[in-house]
Amino acid sequence: MARTDDPYTVPPLSGTSEETTARLRRLQSLHPKVIDLSLGRIERLLASLGHPEHTLPPVIHVAGTNGKGSVTAFLRAMLERAGLRVHVYTSPHLIRFNERIRLAGMLIDDPSLCQVLEDCERANKNEPITFFEATTAAAILAFSRAPADIVILETGLGGRLDATNVIDRPAVTALTPIGFDHQQFLGDDLDGIAAEKAGILKPGVPAIVAEQTASVDAVIAARAQELGTPLVSEGNAWRTRKTDDGMIYEDNDGVLDLPSPVLIGPHQIQNAGVAIACIRALSGISIPSEVIGQGLTSAQWPGRLQQLPGGPLLDLLPRGTELWLDGGHNQSAGLALSKALGDMPTNGRLVLIMGMLGTKDVRAFLQPFEGSISRLYAVPVPNEPAGLAPEALVAHAHHLGISAETRLSVAEALNAIAQTPAPKLRRVVICGSLYLAGRVLSDNGMENSVN
Repeated sequence: MARTDDPYTVPPLSGTSEETTARLRRLQSLHPKVIDLSLGRIERLLASLGHPEHTLPPVIHVAGTNGKGSVTAFLRAMLERAGLRVHVYTSPHLIRFNERIRLAGMLIDDPSLCQVLEDCERANKNEPITFFEATTAAAILAFSRAPADIVILETGLGGRLDATNVIDRPAVTALTPIGFDHQQFLGDDLDGIAAEKAGILKPGVPAIVAEQTASVDAVIAARAQELGTPLVSEGNAWRTRKTDDGMIYEDNDGVLDLPSPVLIGPHQIQNAGVAIACIRALSGISIPSEVIGQGLTSAQWPGRLQQLPGGPLLDLLPRGTELWLDGGHNQSAGLALSKALGDMPTNGRLVLIMGMLGTKDVRAFLQPFEGSISRLYAVPVPNEPAGLAPEALVAHAHHLGISAETRLSVAEALNAIAQTPAPKLRRVVICGSLYLAGRVLSDNGMENSVN
């Protein structure tokens, strides 16, 4: 089954028990398509399970093209710093499937995961259902069985027909910036993609909306007006700005002078703003500004512009070389990554090690790097039949005037970098795929960083 760097399918399941892996593999076989956007099948399964979605704590539902994972990470950190028990559903995972389901602060353990998968498999009665639908139902079932104060649900793909869109009345919805990704499922029209993402809006439920293009804003506003959804939009209801030593968040309730987010890049100021706006829209929950600040400085989101501080991969490089990892794989992610790297203190040559899936627009991702990359090494995404051939990636890079060559692995690319004479220190960035990012973390001995 081909994958698309999305949550609907399963990367290699290292660290997951054999019994759990076997159940996940069986769930993969229950539908002829990897992705078949619909709500009917998961609604049927949830009904057979006794509607666990009706017994959840208040839900924050997050959708968008880029940034929804970071928003989720900020939300979780702030809410947990406030002493609340938080269930979190994210995707895809980097190393272990268990990463997708967090129960009151801890990754779901194998026995609990195996149990909810077994219960879903039995209730499904071998009916057609996609992998993501079945595992989303399993997450909801797990959340219904463990006490918590709030649930954060991150959509997988789109919104309107995403399997997470089964909560009739969440506490808050959020839309991060909307751009192009997964066009083979959501279409090539940005307004159409926006309509799909806006499908998570609900009548009377506050919708926190990051700054969008004018046409996307119009689509969201039209949907909100149709439903009677109160919009809490960036630039109107709230705004953020970077300061010399932190950030400012401002809305109708006042101004918060906050520390800089721990997640790196100028786009994280906006993502932090979305999360703060969600917190301030929650009914019955009030979190002091100092706790919000603690959340901003403690959030964790591995594989997203993450510096690798040590390990066997960094050891392959000359002393003083920086090694970074980022799983972004679309046009918006390329732009955000190039801006974030451009804001860093200069560090000599910038070298990319890149692997992508064949469903992605390589040139759109690379275009923001024109003129800033010293060299690019194209590598395969390990164990991924849908991966783009490194030779094809090199051809795209050459079209943009970027010097590029192939290597068989990340380690080989790092060795090639180490053997290239250079008078200055280097900054090396491994990028292009979340599946590649997961493999890099594993190869660098950082499995615990995703816990």
